Amino acid sequence: MTIISQLHTYYRSGSPIGIYSVCSAHPLVLEAAMRQAVMNDSALLVEATSNQVNQLGGYTGMRTDDFREFALGLAKVHGLAPERLILGGDHLGPNPWQHLPAEEAMLLAEAMVTEYSRAGFTKIHLDASMACKGDQAPLPDSVVAERAARLCRAAEEASSGAPRYYVIGTEVPIPGGATESLNELQVTSYAHAERTLEIHREVFFAAGLRDVWPRVIALVVQPGVEFNHTSVVDYDSSKTVDLCKLLRDKDHIVFEAHSTDYQKPFAYKELVRDGFAILKVGPALTFALREALFALERIEQELVPHGRCSHLAETVERVMLLHPEHWHKHYHGSPEELRLLHRYSYSDRIRYYWPAPEVRAAVDLLMTNLESTGVPETLLSAIMPDQYRAVRAGDLRATPHELTIHRIQQALQPYASACIPG
Repeated sequence: MTIISQLHTYYRSGSPIGIYSVCSAHPLVLEAAMRQAVMNDSALLVEATSNQVNQLGGYTGMRTDDFREFALGLAKVHGLAPERLILGGDHLGPNPWQHLPAEEAMLLAEAMVTEYSRAGFTKIHLDASMACKGDQAPLPDSVVAERAARLCRAAEEASSGAPRYYVIGTEVPIPGGATESLNELQVTSYAHAERTLEIHREVFFAAGLRDVWPRVIALVVQPGVEFNHTSVVDYDSSKTVDLCKLLRDKDHIVFEAHSTDYQKPFAYKELVRDGFAILKVGPALTFALREALFALERIEQELVPHGRCSHLAETVERVMLLHPEHWHKHYHGSPEELRLLHRYSYSDRIRYYWPAPEVRAAVDLLMTNLESTGVPETLLSAIMPDQYRAVRAGDLRATPHELTIHRIQQALQPYASACIPG
């Protein structure tokens, strides 16, 4: 029995545990997460998103079988036993096809969920919360539930009898962070969460999915955590007291918290304690990756002649301007404001550009240059002080690869500390 199916049991026993969900396809992020899981002797939940991996290739160019083999290959290299790797699908529904009429988008979504389930992804987030062309917005809960049931049936029919575990919800945050002001952010009410749960239960039962309902393990709610381009709303457990009573009243359900990136370390412990047992993280990890790579470029500039430098930041900016499709709906302002958002935004739209050939070549050159020159401790102290201290303590090798992994793991460690018992 997988840990995700036992989260509610632990919560009801008074000894809550959690699991963090790594939502990224970047090999360095996944390597850092896998090495963290090996270090903690824990399971690792890795989720692909609907716009990232789907039957059309998504923005990574991978279908579900490709992603599965990619993740399992990395796990083998980094010593994570395959049975400890839990694969999930995030925001599986019509999200990538919202521009299409609902029925057309749903047919594509059903085909996508079928591929995820057939490929052995065991945790499925059924996200039919977003309106399609011609829909009223926001969608009524009953419509969201009916579409979720359709997706669930597709997953069940493709599962070959192996259990699939489902996450539902109607208050689903925008993937990758908010694009608006966070001043009006409201915690989901008990009444709304209960209504969402009951409508889904009724629809699932009516759709012949009664036997599946116990495997609906989590409800996505808004716990009052979010981030946008430049700010973060911190978790306040006093605001979720009423909502969390639902977990004592309902069987087999925990909460799944999206957009938990950039919270203060103690907040993750409070979230798990309060029943937010699945903590999604994505942009914070590629944000840390970007910080590491840009810091290494500053070191490179001190050591390598200008003509042989990687010019990484300059390359990424050029590629983002040439291919604005991943940021133009999200970032607005003057050229200087856009430059800052491209590079430093919490929403981290830069993450879509690391796979670009020009950018990958610049990263490879950066790594090669610093492997050749070495990374002097004095420069490390000035530019990457946390990594400097780890190197001086004998806990870290001063290679560009290991320095990057260490920075990503710094973003992961608060999650691990909150989720791993003891």
